[in-house]
Amino acid sequence: MNKLMTAAALLTTLTAAAQWHPAGDRIKTSWGEGLDPANVLAEYPRPQMVRGEWQNLNGLWNYAIRPAGEVPVAWDGEILVPFAAESSLSGVGRRVGAEQELWYERTFTIPAKWSGRRVLLHFGAVDWRADVWVNGVSLGRHEGGYTPFDFDVTPALQKGVNTLRVRVWDPTDAGCQPRGKQVNNPEVIWYTPVTGIWQTVWLEVVPQQYIRSVVATPDLDRRTFRVAAAACGTQPGDRLDVTLLDGGAKVASASALCGADAELYVASPKLWSPSSPHLYDLEIALVRGGRVLDRVTSYAAMRKFSTGKDRDGIVRLRLNDEPLFQFGPLDQGWWPDGLYTAPTDEALVYDIEKTREWGFNMIRKHIKVEPARWYWHCDRLGMIVWQDMPSGDQADRKPQWQDKNYFTGEEKQRTAISEACYRKEWREIIDALRGFVSIGVWVPFNEAWGQFKTVEIAEWTKSYDPTRLVNPASGGNHYLTGDMLDLHNYPDPSLYLYDANRATVLGEYGGIGLVMKEHLWEPDRNWGYVSFSTPEQVTDEYEKYAAKLGELIGRGFSAAVYTQTTDVEIEVNGLMTYDRKAVKVDEARIRKINEKICNSLNEKK
Repeated sequence: MNKLMTAAALLTTLTAAAQWHPAGDRIKTSWGEGLDPANVLAEYPRPQMVRGEWQNLNGLWNYAIRPAGEVPVAWDGEILVPFAAESSLSGVGRRVGAEQELWYERTFTIPAKWSGRRVLLHFGAVDWRADVWVNGVSLGRHEGGYTPFDFDVTPALQKGVNTLRVRVWDPTDAGCQPRGKQVNNPEVIWYTPVTGIWQTVWLEVVPQQYIRSVVATPDLDRRTFRVAAAACGTQPGDRLDVTLLDGGAKVASASALCGADAELYVASPKLWSPSSPHLYDLEIALVRGGRVLDRVTSYAAMRKFSTGKDRDGIVRLRLNDEPLFQFGPLDQGWWPDGLYTAPTDEALVYDIEKTREWGFNMIRKHIKVEPARWYWHCDRLGMIVWQDMPSGDQADRKPQWQDKNYFTGEEKQRTAISEACYRKEWREIIDALRGFVSIGVWVPFNEAWGQFKTVEIAEWTKSYDPTRLVNPASGGNHYLTGDMLDLHNYPDPSLYLYDANRATVLGEYGGIGLVMKEHLWEPDRNWGYVSFSTPEQVTDEYEKYAAKLGELIGRGFSAAVYTQTTDVEIEVNGLMTYDRKAVKVDEARIRKINEKICNSLNEKK
């Protein structure tokens, strides 16, 4: 039987490989070149709440692109999920646009051992509006391109083969929804549209009464974790038992009735930091009358993000009550073959690992949200994250913008629909990510891209999650709100505004360009803020900017973001090429420079 199963699996793999091949002839990563279509992003997709029984639905699905409102009667071919239709790795490489809809279909079977329990269908992310059916039964609709969602499919299931169908509509920049740097006509710093499923799709079996979510919030001042766990199908008297472990040894435990938070006290907590990213394990059980109904595992870390003045009166960012200069690259999270989706989990973590190797301690995740595993990798590797809200409703590419002074004009007026769309997705993004310990800063707006009601949005963000800092508008428009004033200046650092009551940070600078001919998205169209001819010249210029930054740290800068981790499409100002096959700087010199900057506040406590 095992030999037959192995042979069947091999046949399936060979068949999938024969049917699928990347679309187009643009550059690809080595991970994309070696991608196995029968084993796509097979890792467990939700590290913060783990169960043992699940089924990955990534792989080849049927697809069709049709005019909006038209139901396909035949399929155009197969698409490799979870890669967007416009991407090479999808095998499609086609634009969809606001006038058309993208349809998906695949079948699945439920293991016999799942009988008697509930089955949840999870989508990591779908851009932008998704309608979902199982066996012709509508499960519902989700709007939002960056957040996970799920449906309880149990009532729609049948014995044997089940049919899953998804319809997606995405207007890209023809709509007001958050969409980051996606545009219908890519140019300069604006990139290819991403339509459809772009994160893992999976099934999970749960008991009739089950734990739905877990968030552990650290409080260093009180040396406690507050664990909020939501559960479905509970009754009065049901409780949650929470255990904190370190290397398998129990550190603390607590119980709480469902609906209340459990509080764990740790007398001598081990702290999380970039130099020592310590993670505790968590076990959470849903209990009724002494019987365990459901059990999940998670993790937590003790850390505190705050600000405070140093001996010179300059407001500094602090981690665990100690000043830390946070320094890292602008990380856009784009891939030449997968667009929004990294080809493999190894690729996903590669950029983070390189960032650590280069001596940085922070990443600014620029107007994009990543899969949960990316943040988990940052948690375990010790990489602080500044998380942007993806921009939207920015049809006017050159909005009124005062980056060199505090804003004195009239803010953008959004429609009620546009404003509600922003607020809904920003809240869902925070809800989805708030359990990740590496996230230290929320960034509601970038420059003046769709920026509106800045003070209200910044203050709401801080009240919704007071455990993190809020950077109200990276690069302006600037208002006296939030925890920091964020300046942008290209190519070299410049401290042209200063705030004595908030941290002053350099949210973007650099952009040193280098064209490497074998690694270009478009050979005849490339762009950078400044351009050089060799890695040595790029490194020399980087060092020159770093020396200037070092001087400005003493005058008031408390963090900085260098543009950028990789080239992206026609941008050639990355520390690496877009395909990740070449590093464009002297890595040893860069690491030494960056470590000096990250440690620059050790004497300014």
